[in-house]
Amino acid sequence: MKALSFIAIGALFSTGLVLSGMTQPERIIGFLDVSGDFDPTLLWVMVGAVLTHGISYRWIMKRPSPFFAPSFEIPENKPLDARLIVGSALFGVGWGLAGYCPGPALTSVFTFDTETLTFVAGMILGMVLFAARQLARGRPPHAAVSSWAQADSRSHCSPT
Repeated sequence: MKALSFIAIGALFSTGLVLSGMTQPERIIGFLDVSGDFDPTLLWVMVGAVLTHGISYRWIMKRPSPFFAPSFEIPENKPLDARLIVGSALFGVGWGLAGYCPGPALTSVFTFDTETLTFVAGMILGMVLFAARQLARGRPPHAAVSSWAQADSRSHCSPT
């Protein structure tokens, strides 16, 4: 049941990306082109997401626990570090140049567009290179995620 719900959530997210036009790199690049042919579509998608989250968060947190986990996981604020800043900058530059981030890129794979397939191949290559680097340092490929999760283990909470 848990896997089925993940598939349904992914399908809903993908549908939202397609309907909002966020799988079209021109929309993202148009949003970032504030001095040229500005396209505010991404702004409205963001406003819709923030409003949806703002309304649903309080309603969801009234539950004793999530449907498929024993408790809610609320991350703590962490200080900014070089790894976060560099990673964010790389993501932003890549997003601005290509007009894709991972979700819309994976959703757009099924268009079989050469640029999309090239972007996704590069994204996967980057993930593989990162995993190889982690292994070379004697860490498992998922060390970045697992170390963050271990540091956040005390933030697992049930709202009371």
